[in-house]
Amino acid sequence: MSGPMTDAMIPGAARVLVVAPHPDDEVLGCGATIARLAAHGAEVTVVAACADLPPLYGADVAPQVEAEARAAHAVLGVHRSVFLDLPSVEVSRGPVAVLNGGLQRVVDETRPELVLIPFPDRHVDHKAVFDAAMVVTRPIGAGTGIRTVAMYETVSETFWNAPGAEPAFVPTWSVDVTATIDAKIEAFGRFASQLQAFPGPRSVEALRALALFRGSQSSMPYAEAFQIARMTSPAGGCA
Repeated sequence: MSGPMTDAMIPGAARVLVVAPHPDDEVLGCGATIARLAAHGAEVTVVAACADLPPLYGADVAPQVEAEARAAHAVLGVHRSVFLDLPSVEVSRGPVAVLNGGLQRVVDETRPELVLIPFPDRHVDHKAVFDAAMVVTRPIGAGTGIRTVAMYETVSETFWNAPGAEPAFVPTWSVDVTATIDAKIEAFGRFASQLQAFPGPRSVEALRALALFRGSQSSMPYAEAFQIARMTSPAGGCA
């Protein structure tokens, strides 16, 4: 393969599940794609695994971020928002069955055809949630209906991996989000607790610049990039 695949080469999906380590990762990584899918009639569910809980964070932090996430999801057209409320930073130290079981329940309830998951980057929670997502999307049980599993990049984390010592994000799928990049920017604006001033990585300018760069890689004005983890085609071929 000489370069990233375009979105036209990926089968459509009526049911989509987006797995986020924390509320806001889904908007940072694939917010414009979520908006595009929702605008075309897909039923998009977002599940956020972790929450900033006491004693590491103040008691008011998690409720504020969840409220911000719900407001952002409303902008993007998300059908259902699920919050597992596992402890941020500590989730990898907890029982594997708790994280896997929480995500598995959502997969069983949603029965998705497309699943977008975090790339295993510098953040310890991202690595743990990636591992769990790969387990619950195996092609068995409810997973047999999943046609595509793809990893998204998260600004402020994915690009800080150490080259050669850690996995590198290598896009294999580019989604044209020219029509929905503004929705992504508006949605992330709902995260008052997370939004940064430029040149911070979680700034409006950085988000737009990344989409502009990813678009230029595939001759699109704006794009979001993904790395395919698994893809299957139904017996009748690609729809």
